[in-house]
Amino acid sequence: MSTTPHIVLFGAGKSATVLIDFLLDITAREGWQCTVADHDKGLVERKLAAAPHAHAVGLDIRDAAARMALVAAADVVISLMPPALHFLLAQDCLKAGKHLLTASYVDEQIRAMKKDVEAAGLLFLCEMGLDPGIDHMSAMQLVHRIRRTGGIITGFRSHCGGLVAPESDTNPWHYKISWNPRNVVLAGKQGAVYRERGQTQKTAYTKLFAEAGQVYIPQLGQLAFYPNRDSLAYIPVYDMADADTFVRTTLRYPDFCSGWNQLVQWQLTDETIRYQTDGLTGESFLKKHLAHHQIPFPAINELLQKQLLSLGLLGDCPLPDGEHSAADILQYLLETRLPLQATDQDMVVMLHEIDYTLEDQQHSINSSLVVKGRDALHTAMAQTVGLPLGIAAVLLLRNQLPVRGLHIPILPEIYAPVLQWLENVGIRFEEYGDL
Repeated sequence: MSTTPHIVLFGAGKSATVLIDFLLDITAREGWQCTVADHDKGLVERKLAAAPHAHAVGLDIRDAAARMALVAAADVVISLMPPALHFLLAQDCLKAGKHLLTASYVDEQIRAMKKDVEAAGLLFLCEMGLDPGIDHMSAMQLVHRIRRTGGIITGFRSHCGGLVAPESDTNPWHYKISWNPRNVVLAGKQGAVYRERGQTQKTAYTKLFAEAGQVYIPQLGQLAFYPNRDSLAYIPVYDMADADTFVRTTLRYPDFCSGWNQLVQWQLTDETIRYQTDGLTGESFLKKHLAHHQIPFPAINELLQKQLLSLGLLGDCPLPDGEHSAADILQYLLETRLPLQATDQDMVVMLHEIDYTLEDQQHSINSSLVVKGRDALHTAMAQTVGLPLGIAAVLLLRNQLPVRGLHIPILPEIYAPVLQWLENVGIRFEEYGDL
């Protein structure tokens, strides 16, 4: 470690704002250094606000020499880059002997580095954001408590979603963009596989939103959920081979799922076919797209009509000129028609539902989290994605995170201090049930 500990963050987008504020505060108090690199140096400079101990860098992430120079100067590297780019930083961190933290799923390229990371005595901590991240930590803390009493897990359901807070809910989708809009457009495209009552279940993308279930959140009421990707991959990770039910889901308001299902049926999330959109409105594009796919324009109920109007797919909403896919157009409309306004509050909601047996008796316990943002910059999404990364970086630099190797945060040595810190700043779970 250098004489003055140095944290280097790659990425300064929507999810980075609260993390940057956290790093500026902690590094100022500790006398550490902080560097934030992004392709948009002006954005970084605005977020750093001329802090004397922090440094803004404009960076093309594919510039290997410039990237490696930043990594080599760091003690801990945090990546909030798009997931496909983490591997570039992972390679640099391994070569330079630096710890790496990310909020993204472990991909096969990084998984293949596991032995080398362990041999180098480094910590590569992935899935350290919200979902994945806080979901792992809070679930495993609860699961480990149950197991310490002798309980055996029979059912596990974990739900998480980024939503608009009721105070700022002003459109018929009950949704506003608080994170990467492309991810919203493409959500669920892989379909879902999970376990329900002892049977493996597979749900195709075309049925995902149509078959959404509902769950009750005490502070909010009924929300809709749809299964999220491959839940089965986490059964061995969570050591739940004997659980009859195991599913991880995404939360939305029910009206969102009904409306989004129609967009999926109309193939409006397609990325393959490109249209010339010069002079088109949202409605004329929709008719052109449906005609191309030979999909008859259906009768529209009152809710869907309101949703299409608010999104700009009915009426005279102008579209950008050029060649665009349906997914491009949908992303543009989400960004321009459903943005968080400056004073809007977003909301993160999480719920774990766990069934278990103890002394031949069935028990259930639920644990829920509701976090609301402050405004369109300091969002709940930015809090819950960014703070776990920042906390882990501080724990590493204080020698309070002794784990080494390639990990996700399912170990008590990781999740216990991070969850305690989060609770201290108001991000805490409420439990109800019979544990």
